[in-house]
Amino acid sequence: MTQSTHLIDALDARVERRNDRREFFKNALGAAAMTAAGATAMSLSSAAAAQSVTDADVLNFALNLEYLEAQFYSYAAYGTGLDNALLTGSGTQGAVRGGRKVAFTDPIVEQYAREIAQDEIAHVRFLRIALGSSTVSQPVIDVSVSPTSAFSVAAQAAGLVPAGTAFDPYGSDEAFLLGAFIFEDVGVTAYKGAAPLLTNKTFLDAAAGLLAVEAYHAAIVRTTLYGKGIDVPSLRTSADAISRARDSLDGGGANTTIFGANDIDQGISSYSATPINLSATQAAVTVSNIVPLDADGVAYSRSVSQVLNIVYLNSGAVAAGGFFPAGMNGNIKTSTAAA
Repeated sequence: MTQSTHLIDALDARVERRNDRREFFKNALGAAAMTAAGATAMSLSSAAAAQSVTDADVLNFALNLEYLEAQFYSYAAYGTGLDNALLTGSGTQGAVRGGRKVAFTDPIVEQYAREIAQDEIAHVRFLRIALGSSTVSQPVIDVSVSPTSAFSVAAQAAGLVPAGTAFDPYGSDEAFLLGAFIFEDVGVTAYKGAAPLLTNKTFLDAAAGLLAVEAYHAAIVRTTLYGKGIDVPSLRTSADAISRARDSLDGGGANTTIFGANDIDQGISSYSATPINLSATQAAVTVSNIVPLDADGVAYSRSVSQVLNIVYLNSGAVAAGGFFPAGMNGNIKTSTAAA
């Protein structure tokens, strides 16, 4: 057998495995609802833990978040949202409020925006295939620009703009990066926190792959903000302020050190007197903190309730608000008050 024949056989086998995996996704969710009884308490709020949670519920929770990210990046990169064929499903389908193309001046940032947009759209397609007939539709999503829009409320809470003032994430390359940073890290911690809820190993493998991509995206945004922040320090301090605002919503701590107790959200800079991995003689130096992690070098998790607190922009027990004005679609949609 020639080398070319071996290569063709290998490629054919790879395609067959991919098709088998997709077919498994389609059938598994339709065949039966698989509960996550023991794992539920680990990452769900007490209210959600009272009911059985299926793998479909967890994937639909992720899909709601992917709708948000895909719409924001699609508008920012191309000026258009997702095709309606990618938005249908059970529950009340909602429209996207706002969104427009960024007039990028930095070609590198524009290329990043396009790449991330394509990835997020692919995530929506992938999850919809996995869920099949269990797919929820896109709920109402707010990515608009007004003094009371989700982006503006988040920016006001972080002190980026005065109260009652609009924040426009489409106004410049830098504003786009800060807008992306508002929820980019949330996706990483959300996937890690939701992983223990999945009972099927194939779904768990897929979630791990999605988490890895979201982590790459977060690193792109964090690195670019920090790099631009060398010349414009306000970018760096603004990102750090957004991190503190997120912590105030999910009950994650004061964010005064990069490895303090409950500090599950970290900015892109370390201002600590004892930064992680630095000796005492280096402690006074401000260093980058591109990868948020604990003292053991492990990334943080968020419970679904903590994620909802952030995207709803409310630390209380709520079922709607912020980027999801009418709430999410699916069975996981209500938060509990942050601790």
